[in-house]
Amino acid sequence: MSRRIAVWAPNAQRVELVHAGRREPMPLEESGWHAAEAGLSAGDDYEFSLDGGELRPDPRSRCQPQGSGGPSRCADIAGFAWQDKGWRGFPLAGAVIYELHVGTFSAEGTFDGVIGHLQHLVDLGVNAVELMPLATFAGDRGWGYDGVNLYAPHPAYGGPEGLCRLIDACHARGLAVVVDVVYNHLGPEGNHLPDFGPYFTDRYATPWGDAFNYDGPDSDEVRAFVVHNAAMWLEDYHCDGLRLDAVHAIVDTSATHIVEEIAGVAVVLSERLQREIWIIAESDANDPRLVRDVAAGGYGVGAQWNDNFHHALHAVLTGERQGYYVDFGSLDALSTALHQAYVFTGQYSRFRRRRFGRATTGLPLTRFVGYAQNHDQVGNRARGDRLCHLVSPGRARIAAALVLLSPFVPMLFQGEEWAASTPF
Repeated sequence: MSRRIAVWAPNAQRVELVHAGRREPMPLEESGWHAAEAGLSAGDDYEFSLDGGELRPDPRSRCQPQGSGGPSRCADIAGFAWQDKGWRGFPLAGAVIYELHVGTFSAEGTFDGVIGHLQHLVDLGVNAVELMPLATFAGDRGWGYDGVNLYAPHPAYGGPEGLCRLIDACHARGLAVVVDVVYNHLGPEGNHLPDFGPYFTDRYATPWGDAFNYDGPDSDEVRAFVVHNAAMWLEDYHCDGLRLDAVHAIVDTSATHIVEEIAGVAVVLSERLQREIWIIAESDANDPRLVRDVAAGGYGVGAQWNDNFHHALHAVLTGERQGYYVDFGSLDALSTALHQAYVFTGQYSRFRRRRFGRATTGLPLTRFVGYAQNHDQVGNRARGDRLCHLVSPGRARIAAALVLLSPFVPMLFQGEEWAASTPF
């Protein structure tokens, strides 16, 4: 069976497709794309050689069975027997989200392992599952925020078919599925994108790695790479939404910011697929334009993680005042967060040593996600302390009550519901 294999590699003069011990030339077409018709079928492995150099996986590989540095595999999930044809989802404002990490949520550490615990989430009252990043990263275990093969679900979790089974099982139980995606950087190990083209830029920097080239020369294909990836999770895998990691670290001076473009694609897909699709963003900028409608000058994102609410609640309950908690700790700050999402709407921040934020006037508070814990606020502590390790059971119940009864979309972090004793 012949299939067309194409790769954007403007940095290479000569590209070869390597499979089954053969090397086939991939002629240059236009705009840096190289392509060839090859006798590849589902399950076949292949790689690229750029200018006779080391073998590299496909930047858009759908399957990396040997991990981030191994060959790509032709994967075709179009033949998966989905059972969710009647699934239409529901509005984000009615969600109760449960954030989980596939590698630690079950003893198996796999997509199928998660399926075995879905009834627990249904019984808990959760109706949406947020999966920490699934893109293939180096090694078997990790948080997932250093993914390098953005199109390939992590093989140690169960790969493409395992993810299909999990999402289908979630929909069968009335659970929406949100996938956490990272479009601000890639991990350092196994990141071969720079070999292919100008995916990254040195004009900007992130705390974690090189910044994506969203607005410089040759950035059109980089943007397409990311936008098509977002669409893949939503359409091919039937995901109900995406959580965009740390969008404050994305610098894009284009007339249409990449986040706005992704949100726009989600609207188009929602209309075409006739089901609800959510875009949720993490941002440290206290800028309500992120969640304002495009018609009002915003980016059109459905909701934003609300760290101000978390910080205000955490500081009151724990008494901690180090780092960014120096700006919080009073009941007035907590009340402000509950009334307007942001505590800082333009006033001076001691932690930042400058004025910070902008008012959320006119925005429904369901445009914000509220939580007492998440992977960052637990996992980034030196010992991975959960809130129940820091406060009395009574105060942990206060946190749960305020999260669940707040005007925000509530989110729980795995194990929070039973005050798990294990760190994360």
